[in-house]
Amino acid sequence: MAAACARTLSKVARGRVLGCAFLLGGGFGLYQTVKLTLERHLAEEKSKAPELGTDLKLTLYQYKTCPFCSKVRAFLDYHGLPYEIVEVNPVMRQEIKWSTYRKVPILMVNGTVQLNDSSVIISVLKTYLVNKEKTVSEILTYYPEMKAKNDSGKDMIEFGNKYWVMVRDADADHLYPGKDTRKEEIKWRKWTDEWLVHLISPNVYRTPSEALASFDYIVREGKFGTFEGFFAKYFGAAAMWIISKRLKNRHHMQDDVRQDLYKAVNDWVAAIGKTKKFMGGDQPNLADLAVFGVLRVMEGLQAFDDMMEHTKVKNWYRRMQKTTQQVS
Repeated sequence: MAAACARTLSKVARGRVLGCAFLLGGGFGLYQTVKLTLERHLAEEKSKAPELGTDLKLTLYQYKTCPFCSKVRAFLDYHGLPYEIVEVNPVMRQEIKWSTYRKVPILMVNGTVQLNDSSVIISVLKTYLVNKEKTVSEILTYYPEMKAKNDSGKDMIEFGNKYWVMVRDADADHLYPGKDTRKEEIKWRKWTDEWLVHLISPNVYRTPSEALASFDYIVREGKFGTFEGFFAKYFGAAAMWIISKRLKNRHHMQDDVRQDLYKAVNDWVAAIGKTKKFMGGDQPNLADLAVFGVLRVMEGLQAFDDMMEHTKVKNWYRRMQKTTQQVS
């Protein structure tokens, strides 16, 4: 009987870990090397960044290796806003059992207002910071939750207007001084969510050795128990190497997925142009922060090193590290 129980326990553990692998890898990309060692992260004030009020108490529920969570942190860090982090166990997710919305990131504002979806979180906060005449709760009504279906016909939740910063014309003229700057910001934020993020998993899981290195990082940096971590590293790596091939086909990538990554990154750099430091000009805009947040999850992995060597992104990326004061 003891042997039978052990076999049952092993099957349950493997099932949970494989389920976690699907959850972590499928749409989220998975990697970042911002080494946050404290449960409470107090971001420093940025001398050139727009001033944020400190009247908001923010708690971010996240996976450390989630690129969408990294996008939110990049926004908060750039603006110098203090926030608490709650690291979510990706297998059991007990930390968000109170929420009917089961994805991360989730941002709680003042303990009462729940913001879901990284792009909605960023748009709501940016709207609030530009014009504080409305509360966060009032602003949230501009981003309605809607039921939709994905490409596979599966039910999903989408949010209206999520790439729009809802400000008055006078504020918009100040925030977006160029003719097409607002349109460009929206375009590239959407591009980040709909294309760039899907390049992460196929690239970091490109080979069995890269998949194992990636899951080694996930286990070290994520909130796993010892038993979960062991199975996640080996079973998860194997599962995601297989899944990455399916993702490559689903998104119609080239056989050499590095080429898609290189092209995407070079397209981004070309869109910024040679005369600007950032897409936003002298300072990053929301598109800069989104792209940076996604790309930095690959740091420490072979895909990141290859990207830095074979594309023109290095100078922009280093400027983004400096302006967000990334912890190294």
